[in-house]
Amino acid sequence: MSQNLAFIDLAVFLLYIVGVSLYGYYIYRRKHFKAEADSKDFFLAEGSLTWWAIGASMIASNISAEQFIGMSGGGFVQGIAIAAYEWVAALILIFVAVFFMPIYLREKIYTMPQFLEQRYNSTLSLIMSVFWLFLYVLVNLTAILYLGALAINNLVGGDSFHYILLALAVFALFLTLGGMKVVGYTDVVQVTVLLIGGLATTYIALTLVSQKFGLGNDVLAGFQAMIKDADDHFHMIFEKPGPGAPQAEVNRYLALPGLAMYAAGQWVANLNYWGCNQYITQRALGADLNTARTGILFAALLKLIMPLIVMLPGIAAYVLHKNGALQAEMASTGTFNPDNAYSAILTFLPNGMKGLALAALTAAIVASLAGKANSISTIFTLDIYKRYLNKDADEKKLVWIGRVTILGAMLMAIFLTWKDALGISGEGGFTFIQKYTGFISPGIVAVFVLGMFWKRTTGPAAVAGILAGFLLSVLFNNYAPTLFGPETPLYTAFMNAQGFYEIPFLVSMGWSFFFTVVLMVVISLAGPRVNPKALNLNLAMFKVSPQNTFLIVLILLLVTALYVKFW
Repeated sequence: MSQNLAFIDLAVFLLYIVGVSLYGYYIYRRKHFKAEADSKDFFLAEGSLTWWAIGASMIASNISAEQFIGMSGGGFVQGIAIAAYEWVAALILIFVAVFFMPIYLREKIYTMPQFLEQRYNSTLSLIMSVFWLFLYVLVNLTAILYLGALAINNLVGGDSFHYILLALAVFALFLTLGGMKVVGYTDVVQVTVLLIGGLATTYIALTLVSQKFGLGNDVLAGFQAMIKDADDHFHMIFEKPGPGAPQAEVNRYLALPGLAMYAAGQWVANLNYWGCNQYITQRALGADLNTARTGILFAALLKLIMPLIVMLPGIAAYVLHKNGALQAEMASTGTFNPDNAYSAILTFLPNGMKGLALAALTAAIVASLAGKANSISTIFTLDIYKRYLNKDADEKKLVWIGRVTILGAMLMAIFLTWKDALGISGEGGFTFIQKYTGFISPGIVAVFVLGMFWKRTTGPAAVAGILAGFLLSVLFNNYAPTLFGPETPLYTAFMNAQGFYEIPFLVSMGWSFFFTVVLMVVISLAGPRVNPKALNLNLAMFKVSPQNTFLIVLILLLVTALYVKFW
C-alpha cells in the first residue's frame, strides 16, 4: 500500500532521529572515559540506570515490529484475547521482581550463562551461550529487521525495503556501540515516542470507527460501537471448539486455547522471556535491588496499556473491514491479510501524524535491535571470549571485542534478511519468533526454577532438562497426534487449516515443561541430598519495600479488573 509522506511528516520523523541521536551522543560523552575503560559499565551500565530508565528500556526493547504488526493482526483475528501475552507478562514481572532479581543480584550475575555455570557446571553454560547467540542472531535480529523494514516500507510507499533495512541497522548500531548506558537512556526517549505515536494511532482508529457508525469524532462512542459490533472479539477466554466447529473458531483456539493456556504454556513462555532472558534482565542486573524491582514493576504497569497500542488498532481494522471501510486495502486475492491491519489504519492518519507514527514504529524497531545486539555482545564477550579465548583480556580489550561482536551480529542479520534467507515471510514474523523460542522455553524455565528453589537439582539433570524440553516440544508439536491419536487424556488435537491434526502450541509447551520437571527431579534424586552448588536462600532476601508492595497490589487489581470486564 503506497503512502507518500508530506513535508511535515518528514520533519517530525527527522526531529525524532536527530533528537535521539544527539541525546545518545550526550550520554556517551558524559561518561566517555569510564565507558572506554570499564566493561561492566559498557555491558550493564552498572549502577547508573534509574528505575524509570530500567522499566522504559525493558518495554522499548520488548515492543517491536512483531508486536505492532503481529499483535495487531492477532487483534484482527482473535480480538482482545491476544492481550493475554501482555497481561500475563505483567504478573510474571511481579514474580521476577520479587523472587528472581534478589538471587541474580546477590550472586552478582551479569549474564544468564554465568548463572548456569555458578549453579550447575561450565558445560551447560557453554551449551546455552552458543544456543542463545544463535537464537538472538538467527531468529530475533533477523525477524525484527525484516518485519521492521517491511512495515516502514508499507507506510512510506515505493520499493525501499533494502534501503530501510540498512538504515534501521545503522541507526541501531549507532546507539548500541555506545554501550548499555546509551541504550538504556535513549530507550526512555524511544518508549515515550512509541507511547505517544501508538496512542495517537489508536485514537485515530477509534475515531474512524465512530465516524463509520455516524457518531462523529467521539472516541469513547467509537470504542462502545466497536464492542457492540464485534462482541466476539472482546472475550479473553475461548471455549473449546466442538465437532463441526467453523475453521476460523478452531484456528482461534489453536492460537489461544482458552483456560488451558493459563495452566500451561502462557506463563512458561512469559517466565522464560522476562526472567531467564539476557536481552531483558540485562537492564536490571547492574542496579541495586530496590531500583531493579521498581523498574521491573514500572515495566509491568506499562505492559497493561500496551494492548491499547498494539492490539486495539487491529480490532478497529476488523470492524472497519467488516463494514466495508477497508476494501481498498484488500490483497489481489480478494482477502484481507491480518498482518496489514496496522498499516491499513496508518493510511488514514492526517499529515504530521504519519511522521509521528513512523517515528513510533522506528523507535520500537531500533530499541529492540539495540537491546538484542547489546545482549549478543555481552554473552559472547563475557561468557565465551573472556572465559575460553582470552582469560587475561583487560577492560579496554573487552569493550573493543564487544563492539566488534555487535557489528558482526548486525552484518550477519542484514545478510540473512536481505533476501529472506530464513523464510520469515512464509511463516510470518510473529509466528517465526514464537515458534523457535517456544521450543526451548520449557527446558530453560525448568532449569532456572529448579536451580533456584530446589537444592537437590544436579548438573546432569539440568543438561538432560534442556535437551528433554526441546525434544518434548518437538514431539508434542509435530508428532504426538500421529503417534498417539488426536484425543488423549493429555490433550485434544484439532484439524488445522492445512488439514493436519495440531495440538495448541501453548498446551504443548505446558506438557513439555511438566515432563521436563519430572525427568529432572528423578535424575536429581539419584544424586546427593544437597548439591554443593545449591543456592542458600532466606526469606529476608524476598522482603519487598512498601512502595513496591503498593505497585504489586495495584498491578494485581488492574489485571483482575481487566479479566472480570472481558472474561
